[in-house]
Amino acid sequence: MAEEEVRSGETKKSVKPAVQKNVENKASGKASASACYVPRLKTIYKEKIAPELFKELGFKSVMEIPKLEKIIVSMGVGEAISNKKLLDAAVEELTLITGQKAVKTKAKKSIANFKIREGQEIGAKVTLRGTMMYEFLDRLVNAALPRVKDFRGISSNSFDGHGNYALGIVEQIIFPEIDFDKIERVSGLNIVIVTTAKTDTHAKAFLAKFGMPFKK
Repeated sequence: MAEEEVRSGETKKSVKPAVQKNVENKASGKASASACYVPRLKTIYKEKIAPELFKELGFKSVMEIPKLEKIIVSMGVGEAISNKKLLDAAVEELTLITGQKAVKTKAKKSIANFKIREGQEIGAKVTLRGTMMYEFLDRLVNAALPRVKDFRGISSNSFDGHGNYALGIVEQIIFPEIDFDKIERVSGLNIVIVTTAKTDTHAKAFLAKFGMPFKK
């Protein structure tokens, strides 16, 4: 009996590391699965968009084919000077919209007319790269923009001359992640899509392939 108890004790001692190892293996499996995940738009880019652009734009090297570099989503909250609650709400909303934690932004210089001091928190921002970048663009094109009332497309004149595109959204409620009944107020946001395109013409052709609905 005593021998059985000792063995039982030994088993109990060995159970904890075994369970812990099993949990670690499962966690590792989840991490591996996450690492293997490829966004839908990224797959489309590699298999369809890149080859088409290479042919249509007459590139001599695959290195010339434009790529998405990053997407910056921001909200200016001037009223945060007198109501910090609005800034916290902006951070929360940007986090919901992009799926990535937003950070507060500070004024780079003082503006007396608006009672803004240098270093004062007046906005929120998220910089998306990799998987999160592709996922956000997919939701923007296929879920958010189609919900804009009387939508007729986006302007072709919002490129910066270096292959990057800026888009202003009037109401954050076009994003399905936002619950209209829970927001502090209806507010706008800015989206900057940074690409490696050398010209605006190439950038437009590139973004159009992703489904960006430019006005005809």
